[in-house]
Amino acid sequence: MQSIQDVGLAVKRLQWRHHRDSNRRLGSVGLSLVQWDVLRHARRQPDATLHSLAELTFQTDQSMGELARRMVDRDLLERVDGPGRAVRHRLTPAGERAYADGAGIVEDVLSETLGRLTPAEREQLYGLLTKATGNEPGQTSP
Repeated sequence: MQSIQDVGLAVKRLQWRHHRDSNRRLGSVGLSLVQWDVLRHARRQPDATLHSLAELTFQTDQSMGELARRMVDRDLLERVDGPGRAVRHRLTPAGERAYADGAGIVEDVLSETLGRLTPAEREQLYGLLTKATGNEPGQTSP
């Protein structure tokens, strides 16, 4: 029987491999994994606030603000006024293309590991990881 620490380490090793390989390969399209993740979440939730994007991408508000500024400068995101003082970010056409270019790369990286599992095993793994995080399937919180 594996210890809880062994299971936690296995999860971390898989996460690290995905992160390392994705970052390396996304460099070919001029993105980091963090940048691609921002594009993914901004695309899925176009009304997300900067704070929401920070939470979804596991960043502080300050680091997300700086990253968003750099992505606006690169024409990947545009700022959109929201209610009150809220500022929202939307993908530009260049951001949509960058997202699409990166999506294939990330899919390839994940397929090299999670693709070894059968569809039933992936479903089971998803259910177990979701249960361990305390979230219900389909929730979008980090």
